[in-house]
Amino acid sequence: MMIKIGTALFEACEQLEREKGISKDAIVSALCDAMVTAYKKHIKVKEATNVEAILDEQSGEIGVFRTKLVVKNVEDADYEISLADAQEIDDEVELEDEVKIEVTPENFGRIAAQSAKQVITQRIREAERKLVLDEFMDKKGTLVTGIIQRVENRNVIVNIGRTDAIMPAKEQIPGEYYKPGTRIRVFVLNVKETNRLPQVIVSHAHSEIVRELFELEVPEIEDGIVEIKSIAREAGYRTKIAVHSNDPDVDSVGACIGPRGSRIQTIVGELKNEKIDIVRYSEDPVEYLVNALSPARIVSVDILVDDEFAHEALVVVPDDQLSLAIGREGQNVRLAHKLTGWKIDIKSVSQMEAQEAIDREQEPVEEEIYVEDDIDVQDEDENEFQEEYALDEEDVQEELTEQVEE
Repeated sequence: MMIKIGTALFEACEQLEREKGISKDAIVSALCDAMVTAYKKHIKVKEATNVEAILDEQSGEIGVFRTKLVVKNVEDADYEISLADAQEIDDEVELEDEVKIEVTPENFGRIAAQSAKQVITQRIREAERKLVLDEFMDKKGTLVTGIIQRVENRNVIVNIGRTDAIMPAKEQIPGEYYKPGTRIRVFVLNVKETNRLPQVIVSHAHSEIVRELFELEVPEIEDGIVEIKSIAREAGYRTKIAVHSNDPDVDSVGACIGPRGSRIQTIVGELKNEKIDIVRYSEDPVEYLVNALSPARIVSVDILVDDEFAHEALVVVPDDQLSLAIGREGQNVRLAHKLTGWKIDIKSVSQMEAQEAIDREQEPVEEEIYVEDDIDVQDEDENEFQEEYALDEEDVQEELTEQVEE
């Protein structure tokens, strides 16, 4: 006998679909699976393959059915039914047809309800987990807005919609106070699968946040006219961003700054007054390095190594610009290195002059040529010549003597 479940289930399904995005079909399917599982436990036959549960949405009833084959002689009552018995259910049935026979046990409602609760709860969790996983896998590598919930063991918990994300200490801006209830824009760094809901890792210090902010505030970047070539960031302190214009009539740096600095001011405000250096990108490494080390003035750039494995350059600056070029605790040159990919050695003019003086003092002295060695060589040559000449004289004398005798 089918079990009356009424309309309450469908109302609950609609509510779950609205609140959690879990479809009604998924819940109905879970309920039917729960009924089948409970029935198999009840009859103690786990291997039954012809059992299914059917929900009649119009009547609000659910029951368990077994599909049986119509045969002349029944050999297995669990899978076969005689023609006479089948025709009591449906007059038009014939041999070799399949019919669905209701097998819902009496007083099955309580057992089915308990099993259904467990299965439906599990299915809801699985469906919710899949929804979160699918949603945030698509959002991985993008910027999202969330609300700070709390701080746990130095981790900031941020609600970003369907789930709470974790912002580890290393992804936070140093010195930043994360107040619960505050809206925050974060970068979705990674999504990890777990047995429960997927774990979403977000960052407030990632350099891609700067990229996203520039894309939002600068229409020329969104349109592809201005291109962001590289970003180097030390969150909370300073960022260098290299930009290039694909249109000679558009100034890449001016576009990023905006009218009266409106665009850059908005970005700096979003980043809590973090300093931003907008650098003009160049294919010429010397020009690029000069721009990257701004605001310091550069005297010269000497390319030491330039290949696919190493990029090294020696940069000379005026004495009064050395500390500015290096930056506080080496920050300026460190960011320039990250931005350009070049290893940069910075020296002042006086340091270079001192080094050149030392190099001159250490130049090797050329070896002297001893004259006596040359004399010996000359003497040997002369002796050999004289001996050869003397032999020739003797030969001539002998030949003359022979001619006289004749």
